[in-house]
Amino acid sequence: MFNLPSAYEIILLTPAVVVGLTVHEFAHGWVADRCGDPTARYAGRLTLNPLKHVDPVGLLLLYLAGFGWARPVPVNPYNFRDRRQGLLLVSLAGPVANLGIALLAAVLLGLSGMGNPTLNDLLRVMIWINVVLAVFNLLPVPPLDGSKVLAALVPGRQEWLYWLEQYGIIILVVLVFSGVIGLLLKVVITPLAGLFLNLAYGLAALTR
Repeated sequence: MFNLPSAYEIILLTPAVVVGLTVHEFAHGWVADRCGDPTARYAGRLTLNPLKHVDPVGLLLLYLAGFGWARPVPVNPYNFRDRRQGLLLVSLAGPVANLGIALLAAVLLGLSGMGNPTLNDLLRVMIWINVVLAVFNLLPVPPLDGSKVLAALVPGRQEWLYWLEQYGIIILVVLVFSGVIGLLLKVVITPLAGLFLNLAYGLAALTR
């Protein structure tokens, strides 16, 4: 289950993971603020400072087990001007931001051509990590963003979501160690990630 990456892998993973998690959480807070909820701003989370967003334990587990988490940006959906629309937009903001980073890294990879091999490796990992973060977070499992997207699309009040989110990390850990996430990885995450990776590398090829 646990597999410590090499020093070179850590060097490549760290910028990709830190940037991906930081921008993901910032995007949630920024969109929430625009939708009428200032909670993230009052909490000092409308910043790209990684220290405000990265959870040390979640980061360590990403290295050791291949999954982890950041510090969730606080959001109060009752402050949204339109609660259903706000919940949908805020929930999608993080994954969309990750896909944006992946596409930007793809453009830079294409422009770098046959340049510095370490830089190219870093950009490839940046693409891969951010695509996986985007797809993984869209799973409809609390506390992942996909559960909130589902709640925004299903008619009626979704109080079950707010109740389940209290136990979100526990639910996620149970699903990981029970093998459910592994099954979803094979059936859902890998195929979808493959589509986005092909798009990103196609864009890289066009910018060469």
